[in-house]
Amino acid sequence: MSTTERPRILVVGGGYVGLYAARRILKKMRYGEATVTVVDPRSYMTYQPFLPETAAGSISPRHVVVPLRRVLPGAEVLTGRVTVIDQDRKVASVEPLVGDSYELPFDYLVIALGAVSRTFPIPGLAENGIGMKGVEEAIALRNHVLEQLDKADSTADEDVRRKALTFVFVGGGFAGAETIGEVEDMARDAARYYPNVKREDMRFILVDAADKILPEVGPELGLWGLEHLRERGIEVYLGTSMKSCVDKHVVLANGLEIDASTIVWTAGVKPNPALARFGLPLGPRGHVDTRSDLQVRGTDYIWAAGDNAQVPDVSAGEGAWCPPNAQHALRQAKVLGDNVISGMRGFPQGEYRHANKGAVAGLGLHKGVAMIVLGKRTKIKVKGRLAWYMHRGYHGLAVPTWNRKIRVLADWTLGMFLKREVVSLGAIENPREEFYVAARPIPAPAAEVRPTAAADKSAEPAVAS
Repeated sequence: MSTTERPRILVVGGGYVGLYAARRILKKMRYGEATVTVVDPRSYMTYQPFLPETAAGSISPRHVVVPLRRVLPGAEVLTGRVTVIDQDRKVASVEPLVGDSYELPFDYLVIALGAVSRTFPIPGLAENGIGMKGVEEAIALRNHVLEQLDKADSTADEDVRRKALTFVFVGGGFAGAETIGEVEDMARDAARYYPNVKREDMRFILVDAADKILPEVGPELGLWGLEHLRERGIEVYLGTSMKSCVDKHVVLANGLEIDASTIVWTAGVKPNPALARFGLPLGPRGHVDTRSDLQVRGTDYIWAAGDNAQVPDVSAGEGAWCPPNAQHALRQAKVLGDNVISGMRGFPQGEYRHANKGAVAGLGLHKGVAMIVLGKRTKIKVKGRLAWYMHRGYHGLAVPTWNRKIRVLADWTLGMFLKREVVSLGAIENPREEFYVAARPIPAPAAEVRPTAAADKSAEPAVAS
């Protein structure tokens, strides 16, 4: 923790907005003008659009995360959580990974906590569900799915086999549709190496409460995506929800009941609940209420952007808000960084304006949909292999740092010539288990009790005289 007397710009969160805003501030700031401090529980930023491909093994997990200390060499990076913000004293309480909490003074504040999975009080969900918000979950999902194929191939119990080969995904937006498309692709490839498992033995189910999937790309491409998934043997149930998944027994609102070893939850996100403890003005859904210049309403030293902010969409008219997606977060971060510098120097701040450029989604290898917006009225709709190339091209350029761009491109290039890896590393979740079994003390055997001679005699049956 710095002891400098320079003004401190405190960035709470190291995700999209936190990373890009801090980089922008460091780039625009004069030498010694201020101290930039970034606080996040993780020491890296995750590029979430690549999580489905990570779960499918197309990209190495290490290549979808960006180490904060490497890309922010001019900033303080503290690994911990900001638990309380005292606006009157301009002090934040930081809870580190280890040790006692401490207070960190600041002069300017950036709120970039992002979002967490939006869940509902569904019985069994917390115990059995797998999310898709972090690289850890993507790795766990990949290992889990391949473990289920191992189980199904090695068991003769038909009930165990059926449950292992049933996969339920809840949520039909980008995260859900892309993840089920990528994982189904991986499972289809992996089945070639299992003599007792075929793709026809597997059951993939996609559930969404809405009446369509992929709403971000429009109804026409969403319908194509729906038909495409169904052609691949994926069951899609729209207009329904999951009521329970206790003991991995899934019950849907439409009456379907099935045992599933894998339950993936991708039904949207919500602002980080920690915002409620910061004393900031919040919108009806818990987002920080900001002006069009990304400054928090009622303040002159706090900014917010991204998934945890309610940012007016001035391009769409009165009452419209920017949707919580990566496209807006990346662009808002640059405007936010410029505005922090302007606010610190007493200059006017700029509004965030951004016209929608479209959306791209991958549904597995060589499969995707894309909608490109040109101007106010022209929309180009693409599907299939070309859309998949556009999806990879856009995100390959958008992932932060040339280091990660080159590594991801290398993964894709090798994938063109080498077969996909289908090895499960599930044991990585308990890496010490084997060592513990080998190193634990062996209990001494119980002393053998030998009967005495008297006992032997008393044990003999009495003989009648």
